[in-house]
Order: sequence, then C-alpha cells, then structure tokens
Amino acid sequence: MKMFKKVLCAVLSIMLVMPLGILAANAASGDYVIVSPYKDVIWEGKNAWGAYKGTLHSHTTYSDADESLSVMVKEYYNQDYDFLANADHGVTGVDWDRAPSFPALYLYQPIIGCKYEHLTTEEYTAIQNGTYPLYDGTVRNKKMVPVLGANEFNFISLTKNHVNGYFLPENVGTGFPGCEDEWGYEQALAFIEENGGLSHINHPGDWLDSNSNPQVVNDPEMVKTFGDFILKYDSCLGTEVFNERNGTTGYDRVFWDNLLMYTLPYGKNVIGFSNTDAHHKGTVDSSFSIFMMEENDVKHIEETMQSGAFFMVTRKLRENTVNDIGPDKEFDVIDSGLPYPMFTKVVVDGHKITVAAKDADELQFIANGKVIKACEIGDNEVTLDLDTVDGAEDFLYVRAELLGEGGMTITQALTIDSGAELLEYEEKTGIEALWENILTVLKSLRAGVIIQELIRLI
Repeated sequence: MKMFKKVLCAVLSIMLVMPLGILAANAASGDYVIVSPYKDVIWEGKNAWGAYKGTLHSHTTYSDADESLSVMVKEYYNQDYDFLANADHGVTGVDWDRAPSFPALYLYQPIIGCKYEHLTTEEYTAIQNGTYPLYDGTVRNKKMVPVLGANEFNFISLTKNHVNGYFLPENVGTGFPGCEDEWGYEQALAFIEENGGLSHINHPGDWLDSNSNPQVVNDPEMVKTFGDFILKYDSCLGTEVFNERNGTTGYDRVFWDNLLMYTLPYGKNVIGFSNTDAHHKGTVDSSFSIFMMEENDVKHIEETMQSGAFFMVTRKLRENTVNDIGPDKEFDVIDSGLPYPMFTKVVVDGHKITVAAKDADELQFIANGKVIKACEIGDNEVTLDLDTVDGAEDFLYVRAELLGEGGMTITQALTIDSGAELLEYEEKTGIEALWENILTVLKSLRAGVIIQELIRLI
C-alpha cells in the first residue's frame, strides 16, 4: 500500500505542475491583467464602504459547545462583531429567539450541566438594531446581523471531514451524518449544492493531520483531492485558512497557496475564510474576517462571500516550518485588546498593486507560494510593480499579508488573467473511476474507520 501511494504521489506531482506549466507558457507570450476581488470597494470619501467584523463558523450547546446560544451571541455582540453565523454540528441554524431542531446525540448536554438557552424576542430584536446594552450597560448603537441556515456537516464524523453549508432552508441538513474521509466530503458538498446553499471546506489541516506531518500540506495527492472538490462543486467557495487558535490547522495557509495553484488554471479561485469555530467564550477573539461592504445585511454578506472582498485575521499562529512565508516566530495575542492590523486600501493599476494599512508593522507579498517582496509598512503606502519582478508573467496570483502587534491579516488572492485558454475539469469515467469510487466508499464507512482506529491504538 505504501509503495502504491509513493507511485501515485509521483504521478500526481507531475499532474500538479502541468497546469502551471501550460499557463506559464501562454502567459509569457502576452500581457496579463490583475483581477482583484477588491476592485469595486470604495476605500474613502463620502460613499466609502464599511469594514465589518464577523465569523461564519461558531457553536453552541445545541451541538457540542460549552456555552448556550444566548451566551455566545451576547459575547460576540460585546466583542464588536457585526455579523455571525452559528453553524452547529448537524444543526441548521434558525432565528436566535427560538431553539433549532437538533440530533438526539446532543441530549447529553443538560446531563453534564450545559444549558439550552436562546434569546428572548426582545433581546433578539435589540441585538439586530444595536439597542441591546453591552456588559457595562452602555448602548452599542450598531447592529449585529444573524446569518441563518448555517450547518457544519458530517456531525458524527471521526475523521473531522467537516464542511460548512450556508443559506440552507430550515431543518435541511439537520441530522445529516455523512460518511468518513473523502466520501463524506463528497456527500456533504453535493447535498449543500443540491439544496441551493453555499459551502466551504473546514479546517483541512485537522483532516490532513498536518500537526504530525507538516509537509502533508505540500502533498500533490492531497492538493488534488481537495482541489477537485472545489472544481467539481460550483457552490463550494473555498476553504478555511485560519480557524480558531490554529491549533490543528497551523499550516492551512500553505495548503491554500497550493490549492490556488491547482485550481486557477481551470478558472476557479479558492476563497479563503477565517473563522472563530468557537465552542466557548475564550476563543471569540481568535480568528475572524473583515468584510468590505456597502451595507451590513445578509444580501451583502452572501455577495461578499462569493466575491472575496474581505480580509482574514488571526490572533494566534505558530512559527511556519514548512516554507519561507513566515511568521518567523509564534504569536498569541488573543484577548490582548491590541488592534489587529488592517488594510485600508488595496488598489490595482495596470501591473501595480498599491496597499495601505493601519496598526501594521510588516508587509509581504506572496505569489505562487513564495514571498516576492517584504518590507516595513507603518502608515505608508506600498506599491508592488510586477514589471520589476522576475518571472511575474508566470504568476497565477498575488496576495498580501500584514503582521502587527495585534496579529496577522491577509488578503484574498488577486488572480492573474494571462488570456491563456483555461483547462477543462473532467471527472473520471469508466471502469477505473468505478473502482476508485468503490474503494473510496469502502474506506469511508464508519465501521471501517473505527476498526482502523482500534488497530492503531493496539
């Protein structure tokens, strides 16, 4: 089996670089355009867009969290969040002033002393219009928007093959058990798409077990597995890049770079997400997103999820030992009160990308997984001119990262359109595909996974 995997890995390594080679050959022969997800954002002036803080992945006692819906919503409200999607495991979210339907598995919560508690209608209304008082008694005067219909799929998965679905009809997906491993991902993504929702893959490093083997995030076989999921399902927007304290997902930023290089030759961007995945109040200030929007409402939140006009922030990240993109040392500023670094401008002009920031010390630009420019930024604007960078015509994307005392903030990928003919994603067919599917399904049966775990423990 190990020999088979080594051979497969070698073959996939060749396949993984082929799209890049094809695109680079075409790019070198002509001009290119930088396509920015921030192209429509108005950064300053009378009609400037707002920067709204939120998370699309959190939990309550209606699944496996330690705190009730009422407690968690109020904590987010007090920590200045502008929107929140509660995505309990196997529970499709409903309005916060009523209890959702949830699987019988979670009936253990009261036994261990955890309460089921939702908001009152008065509290819910006040939180949505910003009149609900903060812990200190002052009035916030800024609303927090509920993003309903969220659900973390494969709720009894042992292999942590989790997928978040969004904008699902009430109870659709509630109790969806799913299988393990790759087939479980496939089931969840297909179900969400069939029911008109949007999705992203959650904390891939948890499934990859990149803590034990950091280099797995560079494994072409793994990149292809997740890249194919994203290519196959239009409703799958991308993957989490930051998750909570990044304890089991510390190298997902590297994995994201590899996914971008795999999918962009097919014309599919991979939107990166940053979420608290909070199961208690102590991780509400961990990883989150800043959405650039004309208005803070569900319509604009959904549009921004798809356009990528937002930034990812984390307050805790380990030293990166996988490649040279940093950080050079671990940082942890959760609940420090320090302002997080923030982009105040990301503007494209021809082959130039100009950024400005606040509360930031260092800036680096990354293309195709490598740092192409690093400098101090402070209160200054910094411009990257790709015409001065060797090999820029071969780039598939460029992205930027800020590092400051308050954490790290990163942009989405600004993709490079070279005018090259896009590759066409085609699923395998025939006997070979049938045999692979049978093996995948057998591997993904929960009984088999339990047996494997028992053998491993023995």
